[in-house]
Amino acid sequence: MSRQKIVLAYSGGLDTSVLVRILSDDYGYDVIACHADVGEAKDKEYLSMRARKAGAIACEVVDAKEEFAKDFCFPALQANALYQGVYPLSAALSRPLIARHLVAAARKHGATAVAHGATGKGNDQVRFDLAVKGLAPDLKIVAPQRERNITRDAALEYAKQHGIEVPASKKSPFSIDENLWGRPSREASSRIRTRSLRRKRSPGRRRRRTRPTNPPTSPSDSRRAFP
Repeated sequence: MSRQKIVLAYSGGLDTSVLVRILSDDYGYDVIACHADVGEAKDKEYLSMRARKAGAIACEVVDAKEEFAKDFCFPALQANALYQGVYPLSAALSRPLIARHLVAAARKHGATAVAHGATGKGNDQVRFDLAVKGLAPDLKIVAPQRERNITRDAALEYAKQHGIEVPASKKSPFSIDENLWGRPSREASSRIRTRSLRRKRSPGRRRRRTRPTNPPTSPSDSRRAFP
């Protein structure tokens, strides 16, 4: 008997990397990883290879940067869209776009369900769920992270046991959600966050910042144009 197919919103981070195997082994699906590139600047071939090694039968990597800028970033800028009236929307803007491509991949591969790695405590679960339901109410939505509340320590151990390559480690547990519009959040367990505050910050977490003691030697120009 052939297994049903599911399309996973695949970032290539710790959570979704282990979810590829969990959806296959524990939920009994053939997994198609879907990555909508909104400016993370990842190596597409390497990303696809890692998804397949984790257990995916296919990996869709969609260049969605122009679509993201045109349909989401510029309208948000024009509307002065602020999260709770405080800071500009960034990661939240990408979720409906990712859902759009999840549905497209599900139709292409004949999948009966889609999955995401959002937890049960944040807003992303609502963004993904409502966007998918609005576009394809027939598709089942599976959210293992919400159902199981998998800690990052547990995910790291699972990845180690199953030989899944992940970009996180116990020394560097943070997952950074970035796109061409911003770099707003880091994910890690509360215990790891507390512990990390006592340690010197690693250079990897300062990729878009420069220490005042090490300034650039020459100025640079940055120009922006809006339609």
